[in-house]
This record gives sequence, C-alpha cells and structure tokens, in this order.
Amino acid sequence: MAELSPLRRRMIEDMTVRNLSPATQRSYIHHVAKFSRFFKRSPDQLGYEEVRTYQLHLVSRRVTWGALNQAVCALRFFFGVTLGRTDLPERISYARAPRKLPVVLSADEVVGFLEAVNGVKNRVALTTAYAAGLRALEASRLKVTDIDSRRMIIRVEEGKGGGDRYVMLSPPLLEILRGYWRLTRPAQWLFPRRDGSGPMDPQVLHVACRVACEALGIEKRVTVHTLRHSFATHLLEAGTDIRIIQVLLGHRSLASTTLYAQVSTDMIGRTVSPFDQLQVKVMPPG
Repeated sequence: MAELSPLRRRMIEDMTVRNLSPATQRSYIHHVAKFSRFFKRSPDQLGYEEVRTYQLHLVSRRVTWGALNQAVCALRFFFGVTLGRTDLPERISYARAPRKLPVVLSADEVVGFLEAVNGVKNRVALTTAYAAGLRALEASRLKVTDIDSRRMIIRVEEGKGGGDRYVMLSPPLLEILRGYWRLTRPAQWLFPRRDGSGPMDPQVLHVACRVACEALGIEKRVTVHTLRHSFATHLLEAGTDIRIIQVLLGHRSLASTTLYAQVSTDMIGRTVSPFDQLQVKVMPPG
C-alpha cells in the first residue's frame, strides 16, 4: 500500500476532526485527486483559475449535477480548510440543481413491485425501506436491536449527515420482520452479508430493484429512493403534517420535504379550483 503524502494525510485528518462520514471522505479525496491529475500538479500549487477551468471541463464532459457539486464541495473543503485559503471557497460556485420531480409509485404499484423482488432478504429489506422511508444505506445497516417492538419505533443510526433518528414501526411490518427473523435468525445485522461478516452492501438493493423492474416490464425507473419518495408522498396524501414527514425522512431543511407537495397528485386532484365558484357559460346552449 502506497504511503500517504503529507497533504493527503492532512486533509484526511481535517475531515476526521469534523466527523465527515467515510463515504464523504472517500468522495472528497477522489475529486481532489482527479483535479490534481487533470493539471498534473500538486493541488496545493493550483488556485481559482485552475478550479474554474476544471469546472468548465466537467461541464463539457456532461457530468451529472450531483457529481459536479461533489467536486465543488471537495475543492471548497480542500482550499478553505486544509490549505486555509479562506478567500477561495466562496468564489467556487455550485451548479444550479435541475428542477426534476421524483418518480412516485401508487400504492398498488408499490405492492406489485415489492412482490416482484427476488429473495426473501432483499424483499424484506426493500419492504422495510418503503414502510419506514429509509435510504438504501440506512435499510442495509439496520441492526436487530434497532427494531423496538415495545415502543413501535425503528432507530436509524448515522443517516445522511451522520444524524440518528427514529421512524415508526408499522404493525404489519413488525409481523413481516418477525417471520423473517424466525426464518433467517440474523444475529447483529438485520440484513447481513452472506458470510455474516457485516451488513449487506446497499448496492445489492439497487440491483434487486433493477431486476424487479425488468421482471415486471415497467418503464418507470424504480430505485430504493423511489420507494422513499413514495413513502413521503403517500404520507402527505393521507394528511400527515409535512413537518412530521421532515423528521421521519431526516431532512435538515423543510424545503427538501416540500418537494413532495408538488408530486402529490391525489392532493392536487382534491384541490378546488376558484373556477368552481364562477357562474360562467362558455359553451352555447345545446
């Protein structure tokens, strides 16, 4: 294994002190390394003009909005924190997020999709993801002890941003989990790897979704996050306060949660148009 350079070690220490997740640390290191390779120079010898040139390069390569902003976050951290060049981060601009509404399944579509998932473990894990509004990583890392049947809640540890939260434990889901436990007898991790050495890889759930879509022959691109979107939208349509949905999803900002108000077609259909109050004759008498 190659020895870490002092600069990379310093950046890793800076990220560790700030309690950035391992995934975030890997992402930041990856993007700073790519930036350095692009100019074939150590990143501490580069500045704003090189950052700007690199951003233009990424845009020309049509990288996704998410990847572009991950690179921006990494470079802002590297220059602002590791190098202490506090003048630079604010000058490195983020890309504007594209305004796209998430795909949402109807209740019947959720049932059909979950029943099409291959493998008991995958099916139960994805059912749990929908029933509790979990991300793929959150569902895959659940422990047996996170299921609190006495208080009917599920503890979600180290969700996005490193925060813990509690979500509801649906009674039907509890029965499913009990049946799953009797069948598989998981020890520490609720959904362990095959060899039991740790939690399942969340990529397994992404693949399971893709296979289920192919089996059903549906055109919608259904992912684990689609189930989470559907969970939130169905709660909203059932009249759940949006601030409660925010807590359940683990959103820091209410603005992230209000997106579901735009995709709730049931609520849109129940909204009374002001036109209903008008007495206007548009069509000629029949």
